[in-house]
Amino acid sequence: MRKLFYLLFCLLFAVNSFAYVKIRDIAKVDGIRDNQLIGYGLVVGLNGTGDKSGTEFTIQSLVNMLDRMGITVDKNKVKVKNVAAVMVTAKLPPFAKEGTRIDVTVSSIGDAKSLEGGTLLMTPLSGPDGKIYAVAQGPLSVGGMNVSSGGGGTVKNHPTVGRIPNGALIEREVPFSLDKNFIVLDFERDSLTDLVKAKNAINRFFKKEIAFADTPKTIKIMIPDGYKDRFYDFLATIMNIEIDPEPSSKVVVDERTGTIVMGSDVRISTVAVSHGNLTIKITNTVEISQPAPLSQGKTVVTTNQNTEVKEEEAKLMVIPEGVRISDLVKALNSLGVTPRDLIAILQAIKAAGALQGDLEVI
Repeated sequence: MRKLFYLLFCLLFAVNSFAYVKIRDIAKVDGIRDNQLIGYGLVVGLNGTGDKSGTEFTIQSLVNMLDRMGITVDKNKVKVKNVAAVMVTAKLPPFAKEGTRIDVTVSSIGDAKSLEGGTLLMTPLSGPDGKIYAVAQGPLSVGGMNVSSGGGGTVKNHPTVGRIPNGALIEREVPFSLDKNFIVLDFERDSLTDLVKAKNAINRFFKKEIAFADTPKTIKIMIPDGYKDRFYDFLATIMNIEIDPEPSSKVVVDERTGTIVMGSDVRISTVAVSHGNLTIKITNTVEISQPAPLSQGKTVVTTNQNTEVKEEEAKLMVIPEGVRISDLVKALNSLGVTPRDLIAILQAIKAAGALQGDLEVI
């Protein structure tokens, strides 16, 4: 009995602690962010799966590269089946120093079949300001394949996109400056409840009013005198404070894949739901009529078309007010509703004004 009580206590403690999140998970410091990098390069060493001879920019890029190396070639005699033109992208993290390595993604922009086994040549990566911040080079890791033979073939995943872990070397640091007198936190969600909870939690932790709601999405935090010389210690302390965030009241559906993601706080008003599918099946049957032997008749080919219409029996279900979205899903699943049917039902419930939450279709 004592072991059972201890187990239940641990479970309750785990459930309660799971609801809390750290401020760093829902907010970021204004001025500290990633930066996008991009560059154009060549991947060599492909086993005949590179760009075709009609890809002019690949040929021109290869000829220009060889010319810079002191090798003059006629571009009309250059074959690029082992070379592919690619775009290289990466994220430059905040506080990144010179000499730090970052991952890069390499994507084909020509008509190459696969980048498997290729090596990216030295590619400068530039930021939006046109300055070079990193240089990428190295062998690609491709999580796919493209095998063909005799007119048939097999394609797995995306063989024209690859990654190079730690493939870029940072050559320039992004300059940034933070005010040592205050910090501004920018919250990702449009939730005033989370913002107020975070403000109150910060003030309780430091036992003084140092945090203020600056805008509906930002908090301005004044740095106490005791932390003026320990700015990053203060920042780490702020970001590790925990709050109980507001439950999400949003339903997100992806019609392309039939994926549905629902927040725990979505509720439904009283509504009656009836849903049925209409299926139309058209079948063509070919009949061949041949004449008798030694007759002067001709072979006649006729096509018979059969149309079948089937409508499923719709069941009417009344959903009482205050039911959670999870209960609705369980009830609809018991009726054999598919995910795509559920998407249509949720859209209709939202249009009727009975869905107490946001419905986002992506």
